[in-house]
Amino acid sequence: MRKSRRCLTRWCCVMVLLLFAAVCCAAPVGNAISAYVTLKEDEDDGGIAQGGSAADIPARMLTAYKKAVQQVGTYVPNCRGMRWPILAGIAKVESNHAIGHSIAANGDIRPKIYGVLLNGSGQGGNTTPVADTDNGRWDGTSTGERAVGPFQFLPSTWASIGEDANGDKVADPHNADDAALGAAIYLCGTGRDLTQRAQLNAAILQYNHSSEYVANVLGWIDQYTAAAEDPNLTNVTGKVRTVIEAALSQRGVPYSWGGGNAQGPSYGICCSPSGKSGTAIKGFDCSGLTLYAYAKAGVQLPRTAAAQAGVGQRIPSSLGTGVLKVGDLVFFAYAPGRDSTIYHVGIYVGNGRMINAARPGTAVRLDAVSTMSGYAGGARLL
Repeated sequence: MRKSRRCLTRWCCVMVLLLFAAVCCAAPVGNAISAYVTLKEDEDDGGIAQGGSAADIPARMLTAYKKAVQQVGTYVPNCRGMRWPILAGIAKVESNHAIGHSIAANGDIRPKIYGVLLNGSGQGGNTTPVADTDNGRWDGTSTGERAVGPFQFLPSTWASIGEDANGDKVADPHNADDAALGAAIYLCGTGRDLTQRAQLNAAILQYNHSSEYVANVLGWIDQYTAAAEDPNLTNVTGKVRTVIEAALSQRGVPYSWGGGNAQGPSYGICCSPSGKSGTAIKGFDCSGLTLYAYAKAGVQLPRTAAAQAGVGQRIPSSLGTGVLKVGDLVFFAYAPGRDSTIYHVGIYVGNGRMINAARPGTAVRLDAVSTMSGYAGGARLL
């Protein structure tokens, strides 16, 4: 994400090292609904949070989320506003979308996902023993309870909301389809309107009674929502539209450290601060993508994000994101106000979103501007 090939100052190097050292994943204590498994984010290049995009979700899991949205009305007819980003937000926090596990065509997840044994030992933050309710059928042990599956249900909760979503006559919390439908049913309650933020908050709070948990899930829901909707280009014309359409045309192209030029995707270089090489990946890094998109409109940009901040009309971060217009470059810095510390750039598309080549391991996609930390203003070139 950071585009300078070396630290620009001694201070910058120290700052980067401190940021690397600060990478962590803090987890609130789960309640009787969820054990809230702590999963370390694969954060890279200064600990910048991974953006929420359908590109980050295994295709089979995304299918399960979308299927659950279609099916939940059969079980909770009065539910309103259930969307796949809501389910994705829960599953991201609970199991990281079962990444690292195989997901069969029928939705079965192997190896199965188990939370910690809730025996009051303190492991995973649990201090209150929870008695066994399923004789080990779902959680593999009769000595107590533990949360199971990608949505981390306790067997006792699953007994009241589990349904068969994939047609095999078994409601299995270790099956992606069944688990996603169970989560949708649980969040819908007796008929919530999840388009209302207060009711969405209440649904998530019921899932896990922790304000930190609610804030975490809502953050992911907002990011997935931003990534799910195409931008409205009805009133976007001329060179600005050329830039946006050029960038959007590259969605799904992989991130490559040092990759991308005015002609399009290219093989990158070695290596990002975390050691990720782009030499075998044909794609874009963040400034490679902006360079390419603007070249389509006849605007030549320098190669690095920090240098691109010196082109056009600079938009100070103090004015906030509300002054940004479609087509503006959006910058992020380790120390906003010091352009030498800019590490990332995207292209603004309106409604708080940008086209983004976020980090190694992802692809070009739409993200919320708030996905990245250290908003450092923008630049208007057209």
